[in-house]
Amino acid sequence: MLKSLFTSALLGSALVLGMTGLTTAREITHAMGVTEVPDAPQRIVMLTNEGTEALLYIGVVPVGAVQSWDADPWYAHVADALKDTVPLGFENAVNLEVLASLEPDLIIGNKVRQEKIYDQLSAIAPTVFAEDLSGSWKDNLALYSRTVGKEAEGQKALADFDARAAALAAAVGPALEEQLSLVRFSPGRTRIYYKDTFAGGILAQIGFKRPPAQDRDEFAEEVQKERIPDMAGDRIFYFSADADPDEAKANLADWTSDPLWLNLEAVKAGKAQRVSELVWNTGGGIYCANMLLDELAVIYGVPTPTAN
Repeated sequence: MLKSLFTSALLGSALVLGMTGLTTAREITHAMGVTEVPDAPQRIVMLTNEGTEALLYIGVVPVGAVQSWDADPWYAHVADALKDTVPLGFENAVNLEVLASLEPDLIIGNKVRQEKIYDQLSAIAPTVFAEDLSGSWKDNLALYSRTVGKEAEGQKALADFDARAAALAAAVGPALEEQLSLVRFSPGRTRIYYKDTFAGGILAQIGFKRPPAQDRDEFAEEVQKERIPDMAGDRIFYFSADADPDEAKANLADWTSDPLWLNLEAVKAGKAQRVSELVWNTGGGIYCANMLLDELAVIYGVPTPTAN
């Protein structure tokens, strides 16, 4: 069944190209090589959450997209825009049969998540992969916008974000000297987040410092409780599952009641703050990046930054 869907989709695309004679293509260099894509793709499938945010932000609604993490199927801030989009499973478990049935003319994914199924995807439609996730959302947005033929819109989106980040930095002023710590509490795994993360990269762009133990151009490190002292900073921003399922809530309570945690100077000063995991981590795209700037403005008591 799956093989026949792949074949039908591939032959269908070829037939359309051959009959119309009007479709032109461009070459896109990406993580898996060079792929010829349509100049104006009409049926785009997106296989990462941050990529879905990127497409929507530049005015492109995918016909299919992977489901939002911890949502059924979409995060609230993108749900209206995706009301007609078909969910395709999760980033690490894409439903290929449903994807093929959509007869896409372009598929966009990520090497980290879908490298093993790249050949299968490419048999359905031209497929372009970004190289990485973590702190790469801006590079990825530039690739996506170029791939779908909206490079100018992508450049404006990034320029506007950069202007907002610069405005926030100017408003925060001397507080940029604060060393900010990032921690994620998950059941069975607690990690310190370093600079090559979604939130870490944005904090670095604004100009915030990181504690010496976290000043690393890496993603994250899983730690045990004896490493709680490495979570120290002038401020600690931590996140856990926003919906507070019982297992996550119990894990968070266990860590934040530990004597080592309670002895951290930021905790004693009331500067250890829980923030939205969606905004600071799992959303991972330009909508959440802008929401993170808004949250920081509230935390530091400065005006919401604008792009002008």
